[in-house]
Amino acid sequence: MTIGIAVIGAGMAGKSHAAAYRVAPTLYRPTLPDLRYVSICDVNAEIGEATARRYGYERSDTDWRAIAADPDIHVVSVVIANSLHLEVVRGLLEAGKHVLCEKPLADTLESAREMARLAREASSIARIGLTYVRQPGIAAIRNWIQDGTLGTVLHLSARYWCDYACNPKGQMSWRYKGPMGSGALADVGSHLTYLSEFLCGDMTAVSGGAFTTAITERPLPLGAVVGHGQVEISTETEPVENDDYATFTAKFGTTTASLEASRVAAGYPNGLNFEVFCVNGAASFHQDTPSQVRLYLHDDQPGTNGYRTVNLGSDHPYVAGGMAIDVSGVGFGQNEGFAFQARAFLEEVAGIPESESLPRNASFDDGVHNMEILAAVAESAADNGKTVTL
Repeated sequence: MTIGIAVIGAGMAGKSHAAAYRVAPTLYRPTLPDLRYVSICDVNAEIGEATARRYGYERSDTDWRAIAADPDIHVVSVVIANSLHLEVVRGLLEAGKHVLCEKPLADTLESAREMARLAREASSIARIGLTYVRQPGIAAIRNWIQDGTLGTVLHLSARYWCDYACNPKGQMSWRYKGPMGSGALADVGSHLTYLSEFLCGDMTAVSGGAFTTAITERPLPLGAVVGHGQVEISTETEPVENDDYATFTAKFGTTTASLEASRVAAGYPNGLNFEVFCVNGAASFHQDTPSQVRLYLHDDQPGTNGYRTVNLGSDHPYVAGGMAIDVSGVGFGQNEGFAFQARAFLEEVAGIPESESLPRNASFDDGVHNMEILAAVAESAADNGKTVTL
């Protein structure tokens, strides 16, 4: 058995998927079948060709339909604009491809629900990429909550601050189009909502939703835009339609969380940070130091208590046995998360039992649930922060 792989989208996240599939078979013992790296697809031929060469894929394509039509391709990552997900995923599933789609699942809740329906009826596997639950530090904190080390969550404070949109001269792109709630909230807030449920359980309500568009217009680009890269701009501008900043409060039974997402937080290129406070102590995670977490437990002596730094390594989830230097305290970064995600997807496609695999990636139904939360936040923000029950 040989699994043929393609990635649609050669931007920043697309490169992460392309690289992850190359690394995936090197993680753990070699239980995967042979992998064939077939194609990188991007409407920009030059970018697609360069990415294919960089990561050792056989060719590049400019039309996703070439991927759908190729019988030698079995696994496809979809890493393109949210508004294109439904059309492309529909075509891939109809062609029998296994699909790993980036978050959020779609640009609208209606489209996401249609994608979930297609996935349920498909003969192939469809999953959504939500990589942060595979961060060893985050998984370790969840384990400490569930095994009683930290115990019941009292409250959570979490933020995802990014600065890719803080420059008013940054060019217009698809990220700045769409209704309120499709901006910072959908882009990085989708991670926050998923992580908050990972730590605290099912979300029951949201309130206090509020959006801000800090930069109200952006110049049009004169060249192709890749990821968050800057290109030459024109003097013509277009209005920004969605949110640069979003905040809301979430309820989980008796637990409360304050969550905020920003794409205009200068100085924070990728600032996912949270603190979770529990009956037996507290823990925190900061993406700028992803190979560490901080842990505080009440059983410390009063004169010496406080947070301690825990260096992640072979004693923590996913890292054990999966890194080349398999020694406690050797660090871990964000890029590796995509490799564990790809490994989990390939194991599922290959038919390796879940009991012998990494935890499965989230389903499209999970992706719909995630977008239902985002829609509830938008509803709250549109009505002066009212409480919306989920």
